[in-house]
Amino acid sequence: MGFFLRWGFAFVLLAATFNPTEYNYVDWLRSYGSANLSIGVLTGLVLGIGYIIYLRATLRSIGAFGMLLVLAVVGAGLWVLYDLGVLRLDNASFNVWLGLAALSFVLGVGLSWSHVRRALSGQADMDDVDE
Repeated sequence: MGFFLRWGFAFVLLAATFNPTEYNYVDWLRSYGSANLSIGVLTGLVLGIGYIIYLRATLRSIGAFGMLLVLAVVGAGLWVLYDLGVLRLDNASFNVWLGLAALSFVLGVGLSWSHVRRALSGQADMDDVDE
């Protein structure tokens, strides 16, 4: 359950920043940002804090190579679904949502990796040990 919660929050963070609908931070900032600069800056800072938390935890747990590896596995899985005819890539809007899901999956794995490694190996990270 914890992984899906982390993945869901990563998806919300990415989708709130940009998505193919008109309800996202980038489009709002383009349309109304000059009239509401203080709200735009505050929202940008809150989103930035979310990205820092996710990216820092992901880079510390699986590193840049691990992020590329997870993204490659997700990409290969999507390729298999495309080859089997389960997935169609002719809708640009759907492709953006698919990309958001893939990137949020990478961030969710990164944030959850310490828990997975501890469950599999029985070894705790130094950050997990109580003093």
